[in-house]
Amino acid sequence: MNGEKNLEILLKTMKPKHNVGEFVFCEIEDLEKIKLNEIVMSFREEESITIITKIEIADKLNLKYSFIASWITLTVHSSLEAVGLTAAFSKALSENGISCNVVAAFYHDHIFVDKNDTEKAMEILNKFSE
Repeated sequence: MNGEKNLEILLKTMKPKHNVGEFVFCEIEDLEKIKLNEIVMSFREEESITIITKIEIADKLNLKYSFIASWITLTVHSSLEAVGLTAAFSKALSENGISCNVVAAFYHDHIFVDKNDTEKAMEILNKFSE
């Protein structure tokens, strides 16, 4: 099943969903120290492995973090080849002083914003469907 590529359709139907919980980005040297079902995402960089996990997991494993985020999923099935979606929502968020960290997965785009900006971010993202 192919994802949507049309930017106008993507913006009108992205339907953001706030995933309950507080999430953190952490550095980890060895993925064997954590269960796969305890992480939202992992990415291997040259310097180390980054994971996104719930704050409770990071605290349990004594992992360092500095940014506590809310996780918002755009529920529209966007194509990995779609052009402009990230630019559109990140511009709208940045114009309101909201930083966003974006992860594109196979079906959806996922946005991590400061936990204190969740309500405002949801309001901004929902305006696209008006």
